[in-house]
Amino acid sequence: MKNSVKATLIAIAVTIVLLIAGIVFAISQQQPAAPAEGGEPQQTVRTDSHVLDDGGEGAVTVVEFLDFECEACGAFYPVVEDLREKYDGEITYVVRYFPLPGHINSTQAALAAEAAGQQDRFEDMYRRLFETQAQWGEQPEETPEVFRGFAQDLGLDMGAYNAAIADPATAERVQSDKADGEKLGVNSTPTFFIDGEKIVLQEWDDLEQAIEKAVNG
Repeated sequence: MKNSVKATLIAIAVTIVLLIAGIVFAISQQQPAAPAEGGEPQQTVRTDSHVLDDGGEGAVTVVEFLDFECEACGAFYPVVEDLREKYDGEITYVVRYFPLPGHINSTQAALAAEAAGQQDRFEDMYRRLFETQAQWGEQPEETPEVFRGFAQDLGLDMGAYNAAIADPATAERVQSDKADGEKLGVNSTPTFFIDGEKIVLQEWDDLEQAIEKAVNG
């Protein structure tokens, strides 16, 4: 093998290792949730929270606080999709916004998802954002036109979409999720709660094990 080819392969391998290490570090930084004043737990789900799967009465409730631009969230997206399919009918899966300040487009992406949700298309935008994360993530400035393009591709009413994006209430809705997350002790994404209990992730299968335990408990 030529030295130049070998060097390239080594460089690629090192990049992959560093990326995985970064993701593992990010999810390992999560700390136990802080109780509210008076020792009462905070709400992990509200009446306006986005429910992707409703398992019905008695189902285990899984809540994810996410940032659509977060690479760790993007890495967990296919894992979450597999778990949603595996535990279909046994869990209620809820997603909530937690845009991080270091991600330029994270709030714009959340606004796009919320605007789509007002047209009952939240999950379609949710999927589109994660499937295209590599295209719009890590940009030097906000790119709302990219998300507007996604809305057009999904066939949304663009007048209603634009109005929702411009409405301060849409941004307030996103920030209310983040405020709840902060009260719950969320400081990184993704952060998961199962039946109100924060799950500390150290291994890739910790989430599945926690769900399995809750379902069979």
